[in-house]
Parts: sequence; C-alpha cells; structure tokens
Amino acid sequence: MLLQVEGITKSFGAVDVLNGVSFSMEAGEVLALLGDNGAGKSTLMKTVTGVHLPDAGRVLFDGEPLPQGDPRRVRERGIEMIYQDLALAGEQDVAANIFLGREPVSRWLGVIPSLDQRAMHAQAAQIIRHLGARLPSTHHLVGKLSGGQRQSVAIARAISFEPKLVIMDEPTAALAVREVGHVLDLIRELKSRGIGVILISHRLPDVFEVADRMIALRQGVVVADLMAANTNMTEVVSYIVGAA
Repeated sequence: MLLQVEGITKSFGAVDVLNGVSFSMEAGEVLALLGDNGAGKSTLMKTVTGVHLPDAGRVLFDGEPLPQGDPRRVRERGIEMIYQDLALAGEQDVAANIFLGREPVSRWLGVIPSLDQRAMHAQAAQIIRHLGARLPSTHHLVGKLSGGQRQSVAIARAISFEPKLVIMDEPTAALAVREVGHVLDLIRELKSRGIGVILISHRLPDVFEVADRMIALRQGVVVADLMAANTNMTEVVSYIVGAA
C-alpha cells in the first residue's frame, strides 16, 4: 500500500472541514478525489502534503508515518503536488522552471560557482523526452506556452523530484479538448511507471478516462469509494450532490 489516510480531522475555528477521512491507495493507481466546492478536497491534500496539521488522525506513506506540518520533508519522502495555478515563472524558460531553486552548478576554475546552463537544459530535455511531453524547446519561455504545455512543464518539474505519488489539482481545467487529451496521456504515463496519482477534478469525463478508483467527499466525509469500472457518471454525481 502506497498511501494510507486514517481518520483525518481538521477544523478552522468553528468550521469542521474534514471529519474522520480515511482511504488508501496502491502504487501505480490513479485515484480521483471528487466533491463539490467546499467538500474538503484541497484541505485534505494540503494535510497529506504537510501544509496543514491535522487535528486528529495520521497519514502513512510506504507503511511509515508522514511528518506532519513539514512540506519539505513530505516532498523528500516522495510526494509532489501540482496546484491549479501551477506555480510557474512565466518569464523563465522551460528548463529554468523545471529546476527552479535547485539549478545545476559548475565551478569556474574549480572554485567559483556558476549556473551550468548546458547541463540544466540537457537534463530538462531528458525528463521531457522520457515523459513524452510535447514542448517546443527547453529554451522556450513558459509565459508563451499554451495551457496544456504549461501543465506539461509542471508535471515534468514534479517528475524531476522522482516522486512515488503525484497529486494534481484540476489539471485539465480550462484546457482545449486536444490539450486535455495530452494531459491525460501524461497521467497514463505516470501510472505506467508505477507512480501513484491523486486527481482532483470537476471534469468527470476526464476522470472516467484515466481513474482506477473514485472517492467522493461531501462536507468533509467520504461518502463513496468506487471502482471506476463498476460505476457511472450518474451514480458518481448522486454521491457528490447528496442524492445517494
């Protein structure tokens, strides 16, 4: 089992956001996390990634407890989250965004550190090639890329950390149909590598394209845990809106 979430509870003041949430997932599984706005999806994932401290419960990763309230150590354990805003620097090129904050360095005369542009672009190109992402060049400014291409850069950046689990928040929102298909292909590529994917999405047709399982949250409670092959869009929607 890759990830085990056990009885997570979280409140902000008098507002209960998560109420004893539990679920698990295996390596290489694509798990869709569904729910209406305010259901607790983002809070749950921020708790998993260490941004929020839970009031109760725990998270296990590879059978060991995850550090709580420490995103850096959670990342070191192998969990990456790609937020909806992607957190990319539009004025920087593709390679710089992939290695932002941890650029490869060479030493001039063996002493003076300097950015190794050649190594950075070579490594970025290798990551993009292995991922199968469709990008014009590692020298291309991210701000001039399409929405789907920027999503590809964000996924490539996440992969560069060699994660075991990638959490994606609305990766296909506001994308054209052709770009949606490419992002879904990238998710399938992650799965083929044995990397777990948690997919937060309101776009159920996209979810049914790639998800193995679906978890529905409503008012901070897991109301359904369904195998994608054994359900349909009508049933899923009924759980999300509270008709089931």
